[in-house]
Amino acid sequence: MASELLVPFVGAIEAAVSVLLTIFFGVLAAQCNLLSPTAAKEISRLCVRMFLPALLIYKIGSNLQQDTGVRYVPILIWSITYTLLSLGIGTIACRIFKAPSWVKLACCFNNTTSLPLLLIQSLGATGILNSIILDGDTSAAALDRAESYFLVSAMVSNSLTFALGPRLLRPSDEDAPDDDKDDADDGELGEDGEDADAMERGPDGIIDEETSLLPQRLVRHTNHVERRGYRGTLRWMDRLPPWLQTFLDFAFQFANAPLIGAIVGAVIGLTPPLHRLFFNDSNEGGYLNAWLTSAVKNIGDLFASTQIIVVGVKLSQSLRKMKAGEDSGVVPKASLAFITFIRFVFWPLVSIPFIWVLATKTSLLNGDPILYFVLMLMPTGPPAMILVALTDVVKSPEEEKMAIAKLLTISYSITPLICFAVVGALKATESAISSR
Repeated sequence: MASELLVPFVGAIEAAVSVLLTIFFGVLAAQCNLLSPTAAKEISRLCVRMFLPALLIYKIGSNLQQDTGVRYVPILIWSITYTLLSLGIGTIACRIFKAPSWVKLACCFNNTTSLPLLLIQSLGATGILNSIILDGDTSAAALDRAESYFLVSAMVSNSLTFALGPRLLRPSDEDAPDDDKDDADDGELGEDGEDADAMERGPDGIIDEETSLLPQRLVRHTNHVERRGYRGTLRWMDRLPPWLQTFLDFAFQFANAPLIGAIVGAVIGLTPPLHRLFFNDSNEGGYLNAWLTSAVKNIGDLFASTQIIVVGVKLSQSLRKMKAGEDSGVVPKASLAFITFIRFVFWPLVSIPFIWVLATKTSLLNGDPILYFVLMLMPTGPPAMILVALTDVVKSPEEEKMAIAKLLTISYSITPLICFAVVGALKATESAISSR
C-alpha cells in the first residue's frame, strides 16, 4: 500500500509545488514592482474573458464529436449537483458558525482548471494512469479527454460562480448599480453624439493614447447604434411582466464569457464540417488548423499560469500590510479547517463510492474509465483561483481580497492531501473496469 501511495503522492506534490512556485513568481513580480495591483486586476479579467473561453473552445471543440457528445452529459449533471450541494453545506455552516460570506464560496467552488490540468499532466508523466487506459486507446488521447472533461466542469463552475457568486458574497449589495455601467450611461446621454465625440477625443477634446484609431464617422455611427439598441432593449424589458423580467435578469447572469466559449466549442465539435475545418490536418480539410486553431490554443494555454500569478500579487499585498502592521485580512482557523475537510475529505468519501456504483450497477455512464476517474476527482481539491476575480467583480474590500489570497495559498500548500483521493479513485476505477 505504501508503494501504491508513493507515486500519486509524488504526482500530487509536483502539481502542488508547480502551483505554489507560480504563486511565488506572482509575489516576486509584485515585490519587484513588475506588476501592480491594478494591472493584476486587469489581467484577472483578461484571463476570465479571453484566455479561459479560448481554452474551452479548443479543448471542448477538439474532443467533442457527435459520437462522443453523450460522454459530457454526466459531467454537466454531476458538476451542477455537487456544486449546489456544496453551496448548501457552506451556507448552513456560515449561519451556524457565523463565518465570513466567502467561506461558502470556498466550499462551493473548487479548482477545476489549473490544478487538475497540472495534476493530470503529472500523473500522466509518471504513468500511473496506464492501468485505467483501455486497449486500443493511447495515453495522449486519454489525457486529452481528461482535460476536456475537467474543462467542461470548469465551464459549469465558472458560470455558477459569476451568476451566484456576487449574490452570495454581497447579498445586501446584489441590486446595487455597477459603477462601470453608471459611467457608461453618463457617457451616453447625448442623442446626437456630443458625448460620444468627447469620448473619442479624450478629456477636454484633446486627442490622447485612448483616442480611437477608427474614422470618427464610423465611431460616431457605432456609438449611435449601440445607444439605440440599449435603449430599445430597456423599453422592451419594461413592457414585460415583472416575473419575466426577474427571470431574464437572473438568466442573463449565466451569459458569461466561459459559457459562451464552451458553447462555441460545442458547436464546432458537434458540427462535422466545422470540426474538420478547425481540427483536421491541412491536407485533410483543416484549413483553419494551422493558423486560427493554433492561435486560439496558444491564447488558451495562458490561462492556468496567468490566473495563479494574480493570486501571488494579492498575496504580496497582504504580506506588505502584515509587515507594516496594517490589517491584511484574517483567515479564521475554524473556517480553514472546515473548508479543508469539505474539499479534501468529505467529497472524496462521497464521490468515489457514488461514481463507482453508477459505473458498475447502472448504465448511466459509458465505458470510458477516464470518465469515471475524472468524475470521482471533480469535487476534490482546493478552492478555485477564480474567487480572486470574483472579489474584483463585486469590488470587495482589500482586506477580504487578501484574506482569500491567504486562504488559497494555504489551501494549495496542503494540496498533496489529494493523493489519497487520487489513489482511491484509481483503485475504484480499476475495480469498475474489472466489474463490467
